[in-house]
Amino acid sequence: MTEDKKRSLRSQAWFGRQDKMGFYYRSFLKNSGFPQDQFEGRPVIGICNTWSELTPCNAHFRTIAEHVKYGVLDAGGFPLEFPVSSLGEVTMRPTAMLFRNLAAMDVEEAIRAHPLDGVVLLMGCDKTTPALLMGAASADLPTIGVSGGPQLRGVYRGKYIGSGTNIISMSEQLRAGEVTLQEFHEAEGGMNRSAGHCMTMGTGSTMASMVEALGVGLPENAAIPAADARRNHLARMAGRRIVEMVNEDLVLSKVMTRQAFENAIRTLAAIGGSTNAVVHLLAIAGRVGIDLTLDDFDRLGREIHCLVDLMPSGRFLMEDFYYAGGLPVVLRTLGERGLLHKDTLTVNGKSLWENVKDAPCWNREVITTFEEPFKPEAGIAILKGNLAPNGAVIKPSAASPELMQHTGRAVVFETIEDLHHRIDDEDLDIDETCIMVLKNCGPKGYPGMAEVGNMPLPQKLLKKGVRDMIRISDARMSGTAYGTVVLHVAPEAAAGGPLALVQNGDLITLDVTARSLHLHVEAEELERRRAAWAPPAPHADRGWAKLYIDHVLQADKGVDLDFLVGRTGSPVPRDNH
Repeated sequence: MTEDKKRSLRSQAWFGRQDKMGFYYRSFLKNSGFPQDQFEGRPVIGICNTWSELTPCNAHFRTIAEHVKYGVLDAGGFPLEFPVSSLGEVTMRPTAMLFRNLAAMDVEEAIRAHPLDGVVLLMGCDKTTPALLMGAASADLPTIGVSGGPQLRGVYRGKYIGSGTNIISMSEQLRAGEVTLQEFHEAEGGMNRSAGHCMTMGTGSTMASMVEALGVGLPENAAIPAADARRNHLARMAGRRIVEMVNEDLVLSKVMTRQAFENAIRTLAAIGGSTNAVVHLLAIAGRVGIDLTLDDFDRLGREIHCLVDLMPSGRFLMEDFYYAGGLPVVLRTLGERGLLHKDTLTVNGKSLWENVKDAPCWNREVITTFEEPFKPEAGIAILKGNLAPNGAVIKPSAASPELMQHTGRAVVFETIEDLHHRIDDEDLDIDETCIMVLKNCGPKGYPGMAEVGNMPLPQKLLKKGVRDMIRISDARMSGTAYGTVVLHVAPEAAAGGPLALVQNGDLITLDVTARSLHLHVEAEELERRRAAWAPPAPHADRGWAKLYIDHVLQADKGVDLDFLVGRTGSPVPRDNH
């Protein structure tokens, strides 16, 4: 490496000095056995690890980190692993989403504070991916993403079952008396058979696909199973590549461009991806200064067919998706129809189109053609109307076609506790034509905008064979969930949005084709109700939850904190002594 290149490395502001502070910075790291030449101009690569025993999806990340290190060393770099907050979707309460922005702050500040020239992000569980991308985007060093990969297929009594999707279906079967508790527990043991995130097209798999579509991950990042040795091979190649990226000064903002986000939105539609990706992509885009809006999702995804027959929308699982050819096949299909910005740059130094133009498909049951799609025009739809002035989302590929245009009587639940208390009451005035409305579960109201939008159906209706109803809320739902569920209503009820004013018996019309969500109540009556409305008591008066509630943006803005939008980059801070 030339002397000019050594001087340009950010880490040399720590390690390249021959004075008291250079002694200070180098000497303490030498207690790990690093020789002097390790500090003499090798690019320092931070391996940002979200391993935690409380995050089962990421249980194998110590192994993945080792393979990244091998790759960095292969390429002549200096790898240093560091931990950040790990957001375990299945264990954190009240919701991991409450802590996404906190983890993003952790990532951003850790990158900026340390002697790093480039970063490899290890992410898998739902919120770890957007949190790491948000933080890294604000720091804007050369960055590459390595997802942990999906679990192996779940197996129960000779049939494949999917994480999340079959949890929901079997819990409803248990409530309806169609399966026994012993059968329920037996399925639990067969569902999650390996490390990795949900093997359905849930939020984990969706966001891994977004990493690849954005160009931030290497080809095939999205679908290689966590237990497959090829996941470790990809990690090693990422370690090699990040050293080259540092030498090329290929920072994250050069990859995550407006065109890259448009590619991701169309990909989201084509894979039948999670509605959660909407708030995450909005937040990530905000960190790199791109004005992405809900209208972009509707405009770009409206005429895109769903090409992937995966749960929760279909039959197969991520393991099948990988064996069929994975995301490169989907990207090639979109590109061949002029639905991608082909020349967007990716982290391997090639254009997106160079990476996927020859991608073969090995199973057309799993990945369909554009001419004979799994589900036509099934991208995420953005609804607007007097009930959602700033927008709401629905996932048509997971909804019931007969409910996509429907008028029904509102049955209102003021809080999640109210829902749980009354949902199985035999005297609840509800039938399958009604529309369930849940309030105060948005960013401020829960707080954290929990995945409670796919409300359980009343037990008395389940026993009649009803399996779907229209449900409307300011909450999110798991990417593994399904049903005719309207989510992310903005503004939320706790912020005084029109959702707060809905009463039992009000008529509501959902018209997905017209992209409309309308409350049939006169404006004068709504004003009368608003005058009588009082905001709910705050959930916290100290700590992170208070900071979050005071500064969180609404769903249509990505649910970031107002003071975190944008990027600072990675200037070298002052010395610490």
